[in-house]
Amino acid sequence: MARLCKPAMHAPEHVITVEETLEFAEKAHAGKPQLPLALRLIRNTGVKKRHLVQPIEETLRHPGFEERNRIYEVESKKRTPAVIEEALANAELTARDIDVIIYVSCTGFMMPSLTAWLINKMGFRSDTRQIPIAQLGCAAGGAAINRAHDFCMAHPGSNVLIVSCELCSLCYQPTADDIGSLLSDGLFGDAVAAACVRGSGGTGIELERNASYLIPDTEDWISYAVRDTGFHFQLDRRVPGTMEPLAPVLRELAKDHSWEAGNLDFYIVHAGGPRILDDLAKFLEVDRSVFRHSWATLTSYGNIASAVVLEAARRLFEEDTPQAGATGLIAGFGPGITAEMALGTWA
Repeated sequence: MARLCKPAMHAPEHVITVEETLEFAEKAHAGKPQLPLALRLIRNTGVKKRHLVQPIEETLRHPGFEERNRIYEVESKKRTPAVIEEALANAELTARDIDVIIYVSCTGFMMPSLTAWLINKMGFRSDTRQIPIAQLGCAAGGAAINRAHDFCMAHPGSNVLIVSCELCSLCYQPTADDIGSLLSDGLFGDAVAAACVRGSGGTGIELERNASYLIPDTEDWISYAVRDTGFHFQLDRRVPGTMEPLAPVLRELAKDHSWEAGNLDFYIVHAGGPRILDDLAKFLEVDRSVFRHSWATLTSYGNIASAVVLEAARRLFEEDTPQAGATGLIAGFGPGITAEMALGTWA
């Protein structure tokens, strides 16, 4: 048995509204032919505000890749401990109870991983296993849940801590004015999230089955170009259409478990943007309201990458606690194009 307990999520204190985003975009990219389309796309994201790890004035400056990565290290060490402590408390565990730390992030780089620092500073055992995941982007939240499930199945009674630290604003590129970059400037936000998967006991989503799927020949649709100035986000215009080929995969996963993907009690889905959620509702033949926790996350925080599924799950625990035995789906989507999917029952 492996049970996903209530996640914790903290958003940074600096806030930017969609109105401010549009204003800054108009000033920074005035006269660019693609600007009107980008502004329209940003308005249609449904994002009302986002949280940033730095004030917007500092975010808009580019001090260089080295300095940005230094900020990533400082801020990740500053912000993860409190979130981890909350997640441990939610699961009624201590640091000494954790056998594995899975750390997911695609917005900065550290070696050794932040997991080494956490073990040294927060009282985790020295034999705690470390699993850093750096290159699955937004799909990494789902992947972390699935790898935690796999580990608990292989090592019964183990406990896994998942930590997601996504400081997307540190990837802002002031001179990038392609549509994908401009859209991402108004879509992505910063957040830190954590959750425990218990090998026994606890309250939450009992993980029953998981799967991964990569849409063939789409590896360049979501990507980073790594340049002297850092990570440059690249987004193909075909990405929003990926729910049509992925919906049958979700249906097949549920069918193999004798469930119907369009007839479950709860859905925790990555909120990559409004088209993703609307299309998935269409192709699964469900009402868009079943993704209400994902919609709320998108509206309040924007796309917070791998932290989305943890924040949407937190909302399920707090706002819409299911009945015992309720069935549900967790799905994260990201570069590859990769889908990380899980089925679970509320227990």
